[in-house]
Amino acid sequence: MVGIGEYHIGRSPMSSIGLGSCIGLVIHDPVKDIGGLAHIMLPDSQGRTDRPAKYADTAVEFLIRGICRQGSKSDGLVSKIVGGASMFQSFSGNLNIGDRNIEAVKLQLKKFNIRIVAEDTGGVQGRTIVYYPEEKGKISVRTADGNIRFI
Repeated sequence: MVGIGEYHIGRSPMSSIGLGSCIGLVIHDPVKDIGGLAHIMLPDSQGRTDRPAKYADTAVEFLIRGICRQGSKSDGLVSKIVGGASMFQSFSGNLNIGDRNIEAVKLQLKKFNIRIVAEDTGGVQGRTIVYYPEEKGKISVRTADGNIRFI
């Protein structure tokens, strides 16, 4: 179980519950079937270093380095992103943390040349995910209304 601001790297299934405006970021090595999941809460660390998986601007590099310490090569990694819902529709613009999280994660992935192979982002419903590294990086996405799909 990967909670808010936490991460896990490995081959066993990993899960994050309650991705509202948060992002579940998976970076996966399709050759070694290993990867990492970070539960990103905010787009910008503003220089904080206490919990790098909590922020989009630090989580991407943090996951890449962790996966590469397991023997993966960064140029073969791919990503999937889930979450970034607008949980409070009455807010808009800068207050929509979900949209800001999506944008920040995509910017960091582009910076490190990590291709996004699947995403399930936006909307107004929270999500729960389970990532299966040894099943070619499959992710099950269950929305708050009970629907389940795989990416």
